[in-house]
Amino acid sequence: MKKIKVLLMTCFALLTITSCFEDLDDNLIASADINDFVWKAMNAYYLYNDNVPDLFNDRFGINGIDNRYDKTEEYSDYLMSFSSPAELFAPLVFESLDPFSVIVPNYLDILNLQQGVSLSNGIEFKLFLIPGSQTEVFGAISLVLNNSVADNLGLQRGQIFRAVNGTNLTATNINSLLNQSSYTLNFADYDNNGTPETADDIITLNSLSADLSRVAYTENPVHRTEVLNVNGISIGYLMYNGFNNNFETSLNNAFAQFQSSGVQELVIDLRYNGGGVIQTAVHLGSMITGQFNGQIFSKLFYNDNQINQNRNYNFVNSLEDNTTINSLNLSKVYVLTSSSSASASELLINSLRSYIEVIHIGDNTAGKTQANKLVFDSPEFGGNGVNPNHTYALIPLIANSTNVNDELVPATGLVPNIELIETPSTFGTLGTLTEPLLAAAIADIISVDRPSNTNIEIQRLLEIKTPKLNSKLEGLMFVE
Repeated sequence: MKKIKVLLMTCFALLTITSCFEDLDDNLIASADINDFVWKAMNAYYLYNDNVPDLFNDRFGINGIDNRYDKTEEYSDYLMSFSSPAELFAPLVFESLDPFSVIVPNYLDILNLQQGVSLSNGIEFKLFLIPGSQTEVFGAISLVLNNSVADNLGLQRGQIFRAVNGTNLTATNINSLLNQSSYTLNFADYDNNGTPETADDIITLNSLSADLSRVAYTENPVHRTEVLNVNGISIGYLMYNGFNNNFETSLNNAFAQFQSSGVQELVIDLRYNGGGVIQTAVHLGSMITGQFNGQIFSKLFYNDNQINQNRNYNFVNSLEDNTTINSLNLSKVYVLTSSSSASASELLINSLRSYIEVIHIGDNTAGKTQANKLVFDSPEFGGNGVNPNHTYALIPLIANSTNVNDELVPATGLVPNIELIETPSTFGTLGTLTEPLLAAAIADIISVDRPSNTNIEIQRLLEIKTPKLNSKLEGLMFVE
């Protein structure tokens, strides 16, 4: 992946995504040629290719690896029956097991996102139906990115909004209103009526607003670090929002701070971490521990066409540039999650559980154990020799990831030891003693008799999932 990034750097300025390709038109390229890439890449790499009859190696007498440039008349007719690459791609995905594989018309977008670069106004949020309504929607800011537009405006986690540009949010207009490059966010007050029930909660517009615009922004996933002293115990806290290998030095520096502060207990906050690079998860696991160098962290299993790529990832004591990893040698770690915690976040929990005690607090994770790969139209589907005539690429599921004991992350997600669901009225300030999830971890740390499998009941609001509103690579876990 690093090779393709280097090769393409001369081809575009930051976030002027189509600068080198603006004079190209996919209509000038035979649709069947791009479709040929789509089918052969899916045949070669797709994890569930043996569940999709049209991807069988003998379906057209063509194997995507052994016969990279071959065609038969039946195969050509098949490709020509689809009007676009996306139309061909859709039925090749085994939907019952795979909500994650995607086709992208411009791989430069993905390369930017992998480096943490996006167009962002600096807020991440959750959307909910207003109690008692099936259509009316309100939002709650869950995260304000450091040094972003929103941060500079003074916006805060936990702020409630009810409208955009003066128009109340509904289930039918949220995409059009919140996908705009610039808009005015109209805030509201949240009244829980002094009860734990959500049915009687009231959201009322107030006079506050903020003008937000998306600009080029690079996010350091090391969002916040704290060292807290509670009852004489030194507790490290890290909010980590993406397994991005471009910021591993920042991650390692955070652990250097924990080392120098004599951290005895550690809380890793992954509640908004949707995944990233597997090797970076290995590095984080090695920073938390350190005593398992060389032992198996996780395993990767490909389809039958790529079985020779099956591999193990081992705990390490240095980064890719040979920098020594700052390890805490812990035998226990606390991890905070939400339903947005996915892929590499789940891999970290699942892999560490085979070696140390992992106290999992929050909500069930997303339930995504498979690895992805950015697949290009090139002789070996990698970053060398990419076809210059179009910018299509695929991000299919390519392998299953397990821990050392061959255990997958369940499709239903990892179940917390202590269930505690975030609500808009109780978000709290991240990294503080009163923030509910961190407070639950601290209470467990200082408790003499720690309860197991504790459930803290909180009635849920009906959340609306809108992945199209996210600029991150949510739910994806990349093999480099």
